Amino acid sequence: MEDKQSILIIEDEDRIRRLLTMYLERDGFKIDEANNGFDGLELAKEHDYQLIILDLMLPGIDGIEVCKGIREVKATPIIMLTAKGEEANRIEGFEAGADDYVVKPFSPREVVLRVKALLRRVVSDAPIAQDNKTKNILEFEHLIIDNDAHRVSSNSVDITLTPKEYELLFFLASNQDKVFDREQLLKEVWKYEFFGDLRTVDTHIKRLREKLSKVSQEAAQMIVTVWGVGYKFEVEDL
Repeated sequence: MEDKQSILIIEDEDRIRRLLTMYLERDGFKIDEANNGFDGLELAKEHDYQLIILDLMLPGIDGIEVCKGIREVKATPIIMLTAKGEEANRIEGFEAGADDYVVKPFSPREVVLRVKALLRRVVSDAPIAQDNKTKNILEFEHLIIDNDAHRVSSNSVDITLTPKEYELLFFLASNQDKVFDREQLLKEVWKYEFFGDLRTVDTHIKRLREKLSKVSQEAAQMIVTVWGVGYKFEVEDL
């Protein structure tokens, strides 16, 4: 029998945590729970979960700090929950490394659908055995994206990206020199699982550039802002 996919729920409200657990277990997921930030972060670091559902307001340390702590060591997909619907809180969550965002009150079924959608995107990018002739690699002078191995590297150094950061980079690099506005990128990269604002794209672009620039400024500069329009992936001619 195939192993169940495991999900960690970090939520201090017992009712919400148990409700999400019930719905997700009904759909075949294995659930671990934590009711505070310290325990949640420890579990997230100790185990390899397929996805983490993380509340923003937590006792001990808040969800933003937990998210940052997870992102220091892992790229596990993270869906953030919060009762705060203001744009600033959404952006703060994305800047910390969240992949999706759900505002309370919410339908448990909506959360389950978002979980499944995000996991499908991760699975669809998983390594597939192929011969070298059909290997799916985008190779540039300062950047290599191996889509079969789901690996990004520059100057022989691997760059750890979250699922959405990776998808965004791969999509732009696969459409070199084509300009996409924010609405197009939300549609193409986030699909129907994300119901957010256009600033989401800006936040992910910012994080993506920061991670690339730590290894290669040239790689980071390939993600170009077209002012008043959107973004493109550009490689300078030698």
